[in-house]
Amino acid sequence: QALRENKELLSQWREEYYFTSVLLFVGAYGAMSAFSLPVGAWMSVAGGFLFGTFVGGFFSLFGATFGALVIFFIARYSVTDVLRKKCGKTIHKMESGFKENQLSYMLVLRLVPLFPFWLVNLVPAFLNVSPRSYFVGTLLGMVPGSLIYASVGNGLNTIIESQIEPDIDIMYSPQIIVPLLGLAILAFLPVVYKRIYRGKHH
Repeated sequence: QALRENKELLSQWREEYYFTSVLLFVGAYGAMSAFSLPVGAWMSVAGGFLFGTFVGGFFSLFGATFGALVIFFIARYSVTDVLRKKCGKTIHKMESGFKENQLSYMLVLRLVPLFPFWLVNLVPAFLNVSPRSYFVGTLLGMVPGSLIYASVGNGLNTIIESQIEPDIDIMYSPQIIVPLLGLAILAFLPVVYKRIYRGKHH
C-alpha cells in the first residue's frame, strides 16, 4: 500500500531528475557494497522497481561492481590486518581455487553464492588476484543475479500499476513467475556446484 501510494511521486521525481536519480541510486549501491552492507538484493529489487528490469539491472550491476572495486583496492593497498582477520580461514578455502584459474574462480564465486558477498570482495585482494580478473569476474558473474532481482522489482511495479489487489492469479503472470523461477535457480546453484565439485574430487 505504501508503494502504491508513493509510486506516482517516485516516478515523477525520476522523470524530472533522471540523471540525479541514477547517480543517487548507483552511488548508494556502490557505497553499500563498499561498506559490505547486506542489502544488495533489496537494492537490485529497488532498481528494477524504479528503472525496469534491464536498465535497473544494469544500474545495480554498475553500482555493485564499483563498490566491490573500491573495497578491493582499499584492502590491497592499505593497512589490511583488521580486514584480513575478518576473513578468517576463508582465505585458505579460496586459495586453491584462485591458484587454478583466477578469472574462472572469480566468475564462479560471483555467480554461485558459496560465500557472503563481502568475503568475495575482500579475499581476492589478499590472494594477489589481478585487478583485471577481479573486475571482469565480478562484472560478468553478477549479471544473472542483478537481472533476476531487478525483474522481481519490475514485477512488483507491474502489480502496482495494474491497480488491482494482488491475488493468486497474479502469481502466474510472466512478470511474476519468471523472476520467481530465476530466484529458485539462483538458490539451487550452490547445491549443484557442490555436488559437481565433490564428484570431481572423489
